[in-house]
Amino acid sequence: MVYAVVRAGGRQEKVEVGSIITVNRVAGDAKGKLELPAVLLVDGDQVTTDAAKLAKVKVTAEVLDDLRGPKIVIQRYKNKTGYKSRQGHRQDLTRLKVTGIK
Repeated sequence: MVYAVVRAGGRQEKVEVGSIITVNRVAGDAKGKLELPAVLLVDGDQVTTDAAKLAKVKVTAEVLDDLRGPKIVIQRYKNKTGYKSRQGHRQDLTRLKVTGIK
């Protein structure tokens, strides 16, 4: 079983070939291909964490679609002063499918 831990969209994700992950918005090339930097690689019983060896590892992914996350509501309230504030936010996300770990 081969899997890798990659740095994608500000977080680290455990991926295998064929897995679909949702990360913060990243841009691929014109064909929708993307290469993710590996932090850890597990190939059977071998675990690779050496930075020099991981520089040679290529984790490729393709962009499936861009989407928006769920709406979160930010509310601030101060007692006895009449101050209240309300704000909403939706994060920009990208759905990726991992196509290869070499």
